[in-house]
Amino acid sequence: MQYKTVGLIGKPSHTATNASLSVLVEELTMRGCNILIESPITDSIDDKSLHVCEMSEIGEKADLAIVVGGDGYMLGAARILAGYKIDVIGVNRGNLGFLTDINPEDITRQLELIFAGKLHREERFLLEATVISGGEKVSTHTAINEVVLHHSKVAHMMEFELYVGDDFVFSQRSDGLIIATPTGSTAYSLSGGGPILVPHLDAITLVPMFPHSLSSRPIVVDADSPLSLKISQKNSDNVQISCDSHVVIDISPGDEVLIRKCKNKLSLVHPPEYSYFNVLRTKLNWGSKLF
Repeated sequence: MQYKTVGLIGKPSHTATNASLSVLVEELTMRGCNILIESPITDSIDDKSLHVCEMSEIGEKADLAIVVGGDGYMLGAARILAGYKIDVIGVNRGNLGFLTDINPEDITRQLELIFAGKLHREERFLLEATVISGGEKVSTHTAINEVVLHHSKVAHMMEFELYVGDDFVFSQRSDGLIIATPTGSTAYSLSGGGPILVPHLDAITLVPMFPHSLSSRPIVVDADSPLSLKISQKNSDNVQISCDSHVVIDISPGDEVLIRKCKNKLSLVHPPEYSYFNVLRTKLNWGSKLF
């Protein structure tokens, strides 16, 4: 694969991340790549001749972005980079590593395979959440993992209605609702009892949070179905929408939240030996083969 310009993104002031960044600079320099460095990690790179820029410039100019850190750091980068035509790959310097799957001890070999075109590429879709208040759009944000409707107070119930397209699904009293992509099905949604969706599924899972009904269960819907959450006027306090647990937006009683599949997609690259089910077995401690 002819990756001529490569952007490096990483967790600032992190010893393990710095070690991997040094290896990456050495490997990419040896391959004659034009290297772009995201500004927060400038102090982590010894070579001060490299071009320092913002993440948006990496998205505009680079063919490949390498994110060094954990899944949380990858999520933050991915929300921005999904708006550009760029491949993204992660070096795991976190705990789980569902999205950052290059082994930091094996960077040289795995980069060699990737630059030889021996890679696994897939597109992951994002969600777009728009808050409507008084008939006007207040804000719009994107999420790779999930959009979560929740109360601003801990362990506090709310009332809302859910629509899928033009169809009314239910009204509910609960702590909220998790709306997750297949990428996010192994994150907060999984902790809430939601199903695991394989990445290529064009589907969204809806997981109620502590509903005041024993018959309430997670639902999987077509990802192209527009969703609407109508917040009841009966709620005494404000509720919130969070995107990937990062962006938090206050919602008032009577507001509406529209959730759509975003037009932007993340082009995620993996080493050739990548297997989603192997990731699940390893990260979730599933049983190994019997025979």
